[in-house]
Amino acid sequence: MIGLSHIIKRFGDNTVLKDVSVDIKEGSVTALVGPSGGGKSTLLRCINLLEIPTSGSVRIGNDTLEFSPDIKVPTKAIQQLRRQTGMVFQNFQLFPHRTAIENVMEGLVTVLKWPEAKARERALSLLEKVGMAHKVDAWPATLSGGQQQRVAIARALAPQPQVLLCDEPTSALDPELAQEVVDVLGQLAREGTTMVIATHDLRLASKIAHEVVFLEAGVVVEKGPASEVFFNPAHERTRRFIATITHQHGGGGEG
Repeated sequence: MIGLSHIIKRFGDNTVLKDVSVDIKEGSVTALVGPSGGGKSTLLRCINLLEIPTSGSVRIGNDTLEFSPDIKVPTKAIQQLRRQTGMVFQNFQLFPHRTAIENVMEGLVTVLKWPEAKARERALSLLEKVGMAHKVDAWPATLSGGQQQRVAIARALAPQPQVLLCDEPTSALDPELAQEVVDVLGQLAREGTTMVIATHDLRLASKIAHEVVFLEAGVVVEKGPASEVFFNPAHERTRRFIATITHQHGGGGEG
């Protein structure tokens, strides 16, 4: 479904990802975990090419792009790959001058050129799915953080992407509001939505992830089924990280 092969990402002299290879199966949820600065958000953003890898290859479905420092990948090819992904950001990034339903409709109408009636119908069904049907005409400023993030999830799902990418989807929320988002993502996981989630929130990761990739200093320290990585990690470094986070936050998320 998704293949990241030998991904290297440099920002100037700083190498943030060092030869990272990860395969993600269709219908699975993969959590990218690790300390801040470990590279998990950068790796997530390499999947939809918000960050262009310095070298390596990215495959989504039947589309593969190869990267190297001396090759310029055509913008059209990047957009083709990116269109197969939906992205949920840490800080929601809703349009403040659009209502909840208009936020979900926006990409369908302006990018995909759907008729307004069809876009509205799709947006309504998605807002219902994320428990926001009662707030379709609300402005983002009137919504709680958890509600805004649920609208953002509906918006990301609107064009029926192959994979939903979530970058720290609960880290801007207090635990109670984070739980609303965990519940929605959990429901999507049960329905077989392919997801990759970069997160500090081990409660979120342990509840819904099938696979876990633990990154530190741009290197994959450990990867495997969530039950093994969280409850019987093979590496001492993974054990220490999970113990620290669990102890600090009682299994909850980090702000």
